[in-house]
Amino acid sequence: MSLLFAIPLFPLVGFLWNGIAGSRLGARAAGFAAVVAAGGAFLAALLSVAMLWQLPPAARVIEASLGEWIAAGDFSTAIAFRLDPLSAVMILVVTGVGFLIHIYSLGYMHGDGAEWRFFAYLNLFLVAMIFLVMASNLLLLFLGWEGVGLCSYLLIGFWFTREAPPNAGLKAFLVNRVGDFAFLIGLLLLARSFGTLDLDQILARAPRELVPGGTLVTAIALCLFGGAIGKSAQIPLHVWLPDAMEGPTPVSALIHAATMVTAGVYLVARTHVLYLMAPTAMVVVAAVGLATALMAGTIALTQNDVKRVLAYSTISQLGFMFLGCGVGAFTAAIFHLMTHAFFKALLFLGSGSVIHALGGEQDMRRMGGLKRHLPVTYLTFLIGALAIAGIFPLAGFFSKDEILFETYNARGPIVYLFALAGAGLTAFYMFRLMALTFYGESRLAPGVHPHESPRSMTRVLTLLAGLSVAGGWVGISFLPGWNRFAAFLAPVFADSEPIALTAHHGEPSHGLELALAGVSLAVAILGILAALQAYVRKPAIATRLRQRLPSFHALFERKYYFDDLYNALIVRPLFAMAGLSYRWIDVGIIDRLVNATAEAVRAGAMSLRAIQSGYVRRYALVFVLGVAVLLSLAAR
Repeated sequence: MSLLFAIPLFPLVGFLWNGIAGSRLGARAAGFAAVVAAGGAFLAALLSVAMLWQLPPAARVIEASLGEWIAAGDFSTAIAFRLDPLSAVMILVVTGVGFLIHIYSLGYMHGDGAEWRFFAYLNLFLVAMIFLVMASNLLLLFLGWEGVGLCSYLLIGFWFTREAPPNAGLKAFLVNRVGDFAFLIGLLLLARSFGTLDLDQILARAPRELVPGGTLVTAIALCLFGGAIGKSAQIPLHVWLPDAMEGPTPVSALIHAATMVTAGVYLVARTHVLYLMAPTAMVVVAAVGLATALMAGTIALTQNDVKRVLAYSTISQLGFMFLGCGVGAFTAAIFHLMTHAFFKALLFLGSGSVIHALGGEQDMRRMGGLKRHLPVTYLTFLIGALAIAGIFPLAGFFSKDEILFETYNARGPIVYLFALAGAGLTAFYMFRLMALTFYGESRLAPGVHPHESPRSMTRVLTLLAGLSVAGGWVGISFLPGWNRFAAFLAPVFADSEPIALTAHHGEPSHGLELALAGVSLAVAILGILAALQAYVRKPAIATRLRQRLPSFHALFERKYYFDDLYNALIVRPLFAMAGLSYRWIDVGIIDRLVNATAEAVRAGAMSLRAIQSGYVRRYALVFVLGVAVLLSLAAR
């Protein structure tokens, strides 16, 4: 069996082990088994990527198949994996960050009482995500896609004895079904057009068999993007992700920051040929990404739950990735996906360390002054905040600025300025979070005594902080010959160059890119200084802004009223229809019919009851009369 199949096999065994015997093994054994399974997957992924690296750049593809899966007429599909540079990046992010989060969870979930179930779900998530990023055909990818949706539902609602987590899990499940329905339509269109869902065949045949800019290729691209909108929480299907923070913090870090929500970006990049043939779809991808980045960034300005700020930050950063895809900068989008996995996992786990230290408190208004109590958490969190803000030379600076430059190069200065404003918002809201959490006077509730997290948690924070510092150095695009990341991914996107109708920008100007990077850095620094000024040095500034701009504050705080709108247009009418259905159909028709049947049977039984008197002489009389009647009938 190929080494590729060992990657999902390890967490699958961990899932089965904990799912079957975890409750009897105890928390320590269940956690250890899950960590070993995740570590085995990461090791297998490292070895597989090392084998891939040894191949010539143009031949960096490793494939493995277990044989045919589904066959119907001329259509067939196999259980087959494909490792190329794009899936290699994704598999290392999924298994590497996932392994670290498993280790972190040993400390965070200690004493929960259902650790075996948590670790079983976490291992199952890894299995599904591995299938998603390594599938050689879209049907197997869709299986992994639905698998991570299931695991998301299970992990968000993990603490099901509370009211909010199950509701949040159900919301995530239902919202994602909307996007998945569009995705499924896209798959059906592809199957009808090509007679296969094999990725290699589709991407190779599409330029010959589909009309560039035609209705069919545009419809396919938009349907696939519909699935990406749901999974990656873009407008208008973004409403599930903030509520998903009801799950344990490691879940937020693994599924809703570092891996699962990036599946939509991966899907668009994987099927890039279709998008480059559909300029309208490219414009839609870029527009949705930019609008989401700005909207989520403004909402994050007014949130007080530390995890919700990070949730809207994730939505915003995913918007930047889709903006990169929409302007044809697929490599830059995947680069930002990778660096974002490092610093966003760090930030979520850092917030978990704060919550752990405060006994479950998540409201930043009841924090403050934690810098001196949680030195490791503070320092690593600061590194993550600087990285996502785009401060040189941390990872986010290189990946974010590459997207900004490609946006300027492809769409001009106006779209670039909107994207730059989104980057400035990121710096501001992240250091608002830093100010309210770690700086200033303590606002802790009486009796709360913060303490640093155990080593199983802080060591993971330290490792992720290191990746957040150095993770971007592999993709320095403004220095010729330094962008090793783009060189590694070049074979994946090389086949799209002849049909890059919207992504062909000509030769890049490294001087212009360096100048724009300087502008971006200046904007990030201004955002940081403004946040510190408004929330540390002169807190009255923030208060005055809220008072002078109440309408904007209400708009941002109420999340642009999306939830209110969906409740008014969808949720409440459905509940009303369900109520009417219950009263008129369930009670008025079905219950009455069932009750009438029961009443008829009861009435018949009561009539027959008179016959069953218990008197033998009456039975004998009836018997004799019956015999007499029969004899008289026979005599005739």
